[in-house]
Amino acid sequence: MDNIRIPVPAVDFHPPVYYCRRAGTALQPDGNLDKDFWADAPFTDEFIDIQGAHMPAPRFGTRVKMLWDDENLYIGAQLYGDEIWGNVTGRDEVIFQDNDFEIFIDPDSDTQQYYEFEMNVLNTVWDLFLPAAYRDGGNAVNSYDIHGLRTAVAVKGSINRPDGENTGWSAEVVIPFRAITECLPGKRAPKAGEYYRMNFSRVQWTVDKEDGCYRKRTDPVTGNPLPEDNWVWAPTGVINIHYPELWGFVFFTDGQEEGGRAGSIPEDERRKWELRKLYYAQQLYRDENGHYTDDFTALTEILHRHAALPENGRVLPLAYKISVTPHTFELSCPSADGKHIVVLYSSGKAEVITA
Repeated sequence: MDNIRIPVPAVDFHPPVYYCRRAGTALQPDGNLDKDFWADAPFTDEFIDIQGAHMPAPRFGTRVKMLWDDENLYIGAQLYGDEIWGNVTGRDEVIFQDNDFEIFIDPDSDTQQYYEFEMNVLNTVWDLFLPAAYRDGGNAVNSYDIHGLRTAVAVKGSINRPDGENTGWSAEVVIPFRAITECLPGKRAPKAGEYYRMNFSRVQWTVDKEDGCYRKRTDPVTGNPLPEDNWVWAPTGVINIHYPELWGFVFFTDGQEEGGRAGSIPEDERRKWELRKLYYAQQLYRDENGHYTDDFTALTEILHRHAALPENGRVLPLAYKISVTPHTFELSCPSADGKHIVVLYSSGKAEVITA
């Protein structure tokens, strides 16, 4: 097929895990990560290409660290590199026309009702709410604002000056939990041992340094800018960050993350991934046949044909149930404890419900 609406990712389910420790002091954001507030917060691994580790390594390093308390989620980002420039100055403008840093937060791991935040080196911000991923018909709510948001940037070098002694920039972002829990039962902040699904992205354009300015490198035929690089914490296996099922796991801890109240990725999240493979297969089947199917064999066959990785072309032997109507489907399997059901709907939403 020439036009696949929802490609099968070229990565398997190995999302990174981060243990987010409690903040010990108050933060006065100035963009600088070299201060006592961040001393006990470990960095994530270096970002890699959004398509996966099989792609070339990024030209510049990027790392993130996080802390939390009862009111806020604190994020510090370090972006290395000598290309420090920005032009967008209006809030909620399209920040990724510049190099930028981006945050994505799905508080309940259902791949819907999640939050996006972007900022550039000028400390210009863009915050959005996604009722659903774009692939599932979602339209971003651009009028959404993170109330109580605080941000700051620190630059090692000069902005928009290629001749400066530039080594990178860093950012601090403070996000109140009350602004990102409105769609959760209880509308509360997380507790120790609970987790959010999150991802981070860095957009970096290829530029030339001409006449004391940075200029985006263009295609010699079309004259359009060359595609931007997308470097992320958790690769999605496609050039599309809006695959929340592959974002990382951020466990909120009280300092006892090693074998304590945090923990590893829950088994039911892995079962959601097995259902997600069948979701991809349903979309592929509809593209080819114009409708969904309850034929498990047909779904596994089409998945095998289109999966870039062998492990993504097969699903674990679970007791799957597949229900279809002319325009929808529902996929389910037992939960790990046998007392619940893991369900994935044609809308893209995944959840665990009572059996």
